[in-house]
Amino acid sequence: MKETKQVQDPLIQRQCDENLYEQEVDGGLRTQVIDEVKKQIGLAGPLIAVSLLQYCLEVISIMFVGHLGELPLSSASMATSFASFTGFSVLIGMGSALETLCGQAYGAKQYHMLGIQMQRAMVTLTAISIPLAFIWFYTTTIFIALGQDHEISNGSGMFIRWMIPSLFAYGLLQCLNRFLQAQNIVVPMMIISGVTALFHVLLCWVLVFKFGLEIKGAALANTISNWLNVVLMGTYVKLSPACKHTWTGFSKEALHDVLSFLKLAVPSAIMICFEYWSFDMVVLLSGLLPNPKLETSVLSISLNTCWMVYMISVGLGGAISTRVSNELGAARPKAARLAVCVVVVIAILEGLIVGSVTILVRHVWGKLYSNDEEVITYVAKMMPLLALSDFLDGFQCVLSGAARGCGWQNVCAIMNLGAYYVVGIPCALLFAFTLNVGGMVISVTLYVTYSPA
Repeated sequence: MKETKQVQDPLIQRQCDENLYEQEVDGGLRTQVIDEVKKQIGLAGPLIAVSLLQYCLEVISIMFVGHLGELPLSSASMATSFASFTGFSVLIGMGSALETLCGQAYGAKQYHMLGIQMQRAMVTLTAISIPLAFIWFYTTTIFIALGQDHEISNGSGMFIRWMIPSLFAYGLLQCLNRFLQAQNIVVPMMIISGVTALFHVLLCWVLVFKFGLEIKGAALANTISNWLNVVLMGTYVKLSPACKHTWTGFSKEALHDVLSFLKLAVPSAIMICFEYWSFDMVVLLSGLLPNPKLETSVLSISLNTCWMVYMISVGLGGAISTRVSNELGAARPKAARLAVCVVVVIAILEGLIVGSVTILVRHVWGKLYSNDEEVITYVAKMMPLLALSDFLDGFQCVLSGAARGCGWQNVCAIMNLGAYYVVGIPCALLFAFTLNVGGMVISVTLYVTYSPA
């Protein structure tokens, strides 16, 4: 009976025999550190590439739309932010529960449970996507009710309606990503994401300019590319020998204990959403500022830049989440602790490098998104403050990854609530609408909210 309970408990490290805690990695500290660095770089490198490549689908679409004019750029940017706010962030958050469940199951060598947990997550995220799709359908009405510019609201609504099918693909993709990540199968993920990103560039050009679909073409390209990613990833899981022990086909067992998944998925979603929503709220608030087309365009470019850099931190966070969950599942807590120490040092170095590059490219970065000189100049002013935010972000992301590996999503949700909504958003409102700092508020907000993390 005790053994059965151990298999069914999703947080495996809580059921481990304490005597096993003494069975740690052999060798001296230096050897352990070197080995850990190799493992993390081997994981983080491809995961960073995967995060960047999958996120750049949205960025590429916005870049194409940006060359259609200021109004299409504002509309697509608002729609993308709203899509993240009401859909993507929820799916990412709920899917991140698999980092704990699949990671610890893999470390404990309960391989069949990875496939069960992934199917359980797929069913749950697909069901959640249905009400989210209804929210997307009424985007224009929601924006107008919130006092947004009517032209931007209409354009945003049209853009996001063409993206509704991608909502379902995005949820499935999160499950497949976490399933493979938990098994340290990251290079195939990188290759598939790279193929999809290259295809997306061609697809955007054809749909936006060649077929003349303009903003609708960019949204349709997002949908097609996300589904392509899911099909390629699912085909790999089905056919690859690397997954033969973890994917054994569809099973009714995945439907039997959905509540156990929800108990971790809901706080995971709250943890992620509290963070992601704060950024999207700033973009939505920018629509209420004087000259909303300029402010929204610049802030969306700043956020896209921030999120692109954030994908590097996401890769590091994914790597440490996998390392911690695998080691805890194998009953090696000291090895997990060492992994956290190593990743913090890596995050410091990454932050210094990325911050420096961000400052160096500040005068040319805006040209990738717009031909408007006013937008380009405004973006250049934002970049140094974004560099500071990106540096602080590295610590926050890797520590969040370590917490996910441990199953501490409840604690992180409370911390994010305090950092972003007790401190960050009130400061954004103060600087934007009381002190009239304008769009520069985004950088101030990022700085303040990351500092507590």
